[in-house]
Amino acid sequence: MTRLFAMAGYLYQSAAAIILIFAISHLLPAADYTNFSLALASSQLLCVLMFEWLQLAGLRFLAAAGENEAARLRWSLFAAGLSSAGALVVVGSCASLASVLPAGIIALGLGISVLQGLTDLYLLSVRLSDRLGVASSLLAFRATALLTGAAAGAAIWGTAEAALLGVSAGHALGLLAGLVAYRTPLERVPLRTMLADWRDFSRYGMLAAGASVIHLSVPVLLRFIIIGRLGATGAGAGFSIALDLLQRPFWVLNAAIHTVSYPDVVKDFEHGTVVKSVQSTRRMFEFMVCTTLVLLGGLIGFIPDAARILVPRESLDGFLTTAPVVAVFYFLHTHLQATVAVVPHLEKLATRLVAVATGQLAIVAAVALAAAWAGLSPRQAVGCACLATLVTIVAALGPTLRFEAFPRWSLVAQAVAAAVLIGSLGAMPTEPAAWLAGKIVIAALATAIVGWRGDFLMLARRS
Repeated sequence: MTRLFAMAGYLYQSAAAIILIFAISHLLPAADYTNFSLALASSQLLCVLMFEWLQLAGLRFLAAAGENEAARLRWSLFAAGLSSAGALVVVGSCASLASVLPAGIIALGLGISVLQGLTDLYLLSVRLSDRLGVASSLLAFRATALLTGAAAGAAIWGTAEAALLGVSAGHALGLLAGLVAYRTPLERVPLRTMLADWRDFSRYGMLAAGASVIHLSVPVLLRFIIIGRLGATGAGAGFSIALDLLQRPFWVLNAAIHTVSYPDVVKDFEHGTVVKSVQSTRRMFEFMVCTTLVLLGGLIGFIPDAARILVPRESLDGFLTTAPVVAVFYFLHTHLQATVAVVPHLEKLATRLVAVATGQLAIVAAVALAAAWAGLSPRQAVGCACLATLVTIVAALGPTLRFEAFPRWSLVAQAVAAAVLIGSLGAMPTEPAAWLAGKIVIAALATAIVGWRGDFLMLARRS
């Protein structure tokens, strides 16, 4: 039951993030929203750059550690996190001198990066202390604080700076709540031992995090290339809303599945038999692929209807034009970063992860710049990025194929059929209300059938 609660908590975070994007896009003028979006995307990139290596190292090492060893590793992990936060402030402050964004927005972006990184690290340690329910509750609380803080700042002052200040407050409240709700056991270690732990963390974590930074740079690069062409206009804001909105559901769903399933996959890989390891990894792949396929169909089928109600009129055309292809891009991008990378993470093939991420960035940059130079539309440019990402996925499948943790293709085919059915509902009218209710019922039934056939609810309940 705790795992089902955790999945629901992650879905709540996704809903809160979507509501936040719609709310801020309404509360801020198009130019302010564009600055808010760019600053938030840059802060996410900095957060990954400085803290992702610790997240990945902690997840990989803490998941397989005994109780005493875990307490020692947490001390080293938190010390490294504080050091990364200090380095981020110093380096980011110097680098900001070359930025064209206002100084206030830059300072708030740096603060968000530090607060988010430290909060994510602490909540990860709570999750890996066998406190999945507590960690899920804290994540849901932080999502609520982020939504409330950013919306309040934008509503009261109507500036990008105020909205970013609200985001900072939300992360700070999330960290404070985590410290109050659960104190993870720590064991102070000598400096020599801590440096040895840092060496182990960095040997694996920095390369793996480098891959994550490069992957995260891909949509940021697309944003700058296309916004550079469109400018701070309604069309540019619509494209920014599509990028901000449609990455969240895929990221949150995969994060939920990783939080629920990946620690057990690591334990089976490190301590179980080969057959058990392959079986648990296969089940995780089925969970990830099938649920994201259905999610893709739902976004294509229902987001346009919601957009006509929720997206500002000046940004609506830009959003509707690019939203479907942006959803496809994030579907492919998420699986390249999260699914194809599972086996290399288990086998600690971090160098390979960097090579794959670099290849994707290079190919996407080449095709996006060529598309912009050729005068193609934003939708066509993102379509080229989709093809480039698909080519990278095919080229990167080697370790996964050798591991032989293949999903059941019949189940994947059923998920594809459900996704196509749900996506096709977008062509149906939403008025009168009975039509919309019918579309929702059909989508819910198709989703339930895939969940039942894949036994995903029972998978989430297993310990």
